[in-house]
Amino acid sequence: MSAKTDSANAVMIDATHGALLTDLYQLTMLQAYWRHGMEQTAVFEFFVRKLPAQRGFLVAAGLEQTLQYLEGLHFTSGDLAWLANTGKFESSFLDYLGELRFRGSVHAMAEGTPFFADEPIVRVTAPLPQAQLVESRVINLLHFQSLIASKAARCVLMAPDKPLVEFGLRRAHGAEAGLLAARASYLAGFVGTATVAAGAMFDIPTYGTMAHSFIQAHDDETSAFRDFAVTNPGSVVLLIDTYDTEAAAAKVAALAPSLREEGIMVKGVRIDSGDLGQHARRVRSILDAAGLQDVTIFASGNIDEYLLNQHAEQQIPIDSYGIGTHLDTSADASYLDCAYKLQEYAGTARRKRSEGKATWPGRKQVYRRENAVGIMINDVVALEDDVREGSPLLREVMRDGRRLEPPMPLSEIRDYTLEQLGTLPPSQRRLRPDAPYPVTIAESVKRLATKAVSTMPR
Repeated sequence: MSAKTDSANAVMIDATHGALLTDLYQLTMLQAYWRHGMEQTAVFEFFVRKLPAQRGFLVAAGLEQTLQYLEGLHFTSGDLAWLANTGKFESSFLDYLGELRFRGSVHAMAEGTPFFADEPIVRVTAPLPQAQLVESRVINLLHFQSLIASKAARCVLMAPDKPLVEFGLRRAHGAEAGLLAARASYLAGFVGTATVAAGAMFDIPTYGTMAHSFIQAHDDETSAFRDFAVTNPGSVVLLIDTYDTEAAAAKVAALAPSLREEGIMVKGVRIDSGDLGQHARRVRSILDAAGLQDVTIFASGNIDEYLLNQHAEQQIPIDSYGIGTHLDTSADASYLDCAYKLQEYAGTARRKRSEGKATWPGRKQVYRRENAVGIMINDVVALEDDVREGSPLLREVMRDGRRLEPPMPLSEIRDYTLEQLGTLPPSQRRLRPDAPYPVTIAESVKRLATKAVSTMPR
């Protein structure tokens, strides 16, 4: 992907590496910091102010891409030439940007950790210009994957014994969103994705069947089914709702014996439209009557955690699901009220006092307590040096601009996430929680907030 201005002397740039993936005000602020020598240590924290309606928890995700971005942050000669052409920046400042690298530290919750409002999931400590510059992209990466992982986790909880496949590339808001949605959903417990590039990039299992156009391109459904089966004998899942779902199921039942004689087994059928529950019951009866009890039913089309819950309650005989639009857009909660805010500068706590958006200052840690059987009881947000009972959730993952450990395989992050979902209290696992999970702001934080306000400009 490239970008340029409309002027005749525009400079072509590669914007994919990230240095210009920022808001203009980050750069105008940096120029002011540079001019006035404001380069002392700053501490920023990323957190969510409040959970979306009907959500009992969120899932932290996107840390890996954030660390990759921070490690590789730099301005190319093309970036600097483009910035020079805007006429907004001094040449000496652009020289400064040419040397800028991220040399700070990062503390973060592990990807896959459930978290709640007011809890920092990432803390960045670095010279002010570095910590400031990365704000927009850090929010961009953490917000999106945490949003999608949280939606995916709710689906997994509503269908714990059903394989779920991410199907949403075509409805995702751009290529990166589609790829990262596949990663976030797999992290949260989905078994795989239909997006081939995501399989290649993240080593995620890929799944697919056929489109209605494949059926329509043939003169009859049976021919379409046979052609697909003999071409893809190891993965025969046949789409049966192009014309008449139940009639197509009967055709599959009639075709299966001859395919079996050729050593080809029909693994499943897919339903993509109509009342999925009613169709599934009828199709199951047709397949069972033909002795095809091992042929599974895969459903897709406008599926979300609410429909999964309904199907579970009604004992609908669907074996697995492909979930796309509602997942990749997080349709019922399309954004998180999140922020990346300055909590300390030059050794002094800083607090934003804006109405409805006041922050808790200082470097903070989140302590989580569990009961004897490993179920979460409550969290406490305390200052970093105010050690509390429970497990500290933030740990140092980057120092001096370099990560402290190699990336964890995504499959291991997925295992950790599923383990963590098992520690959620019953109320938080429900579609509509009875009460919010208890998160306490420690007195040490409150005292620091009072002190910060008393010493702040008015």
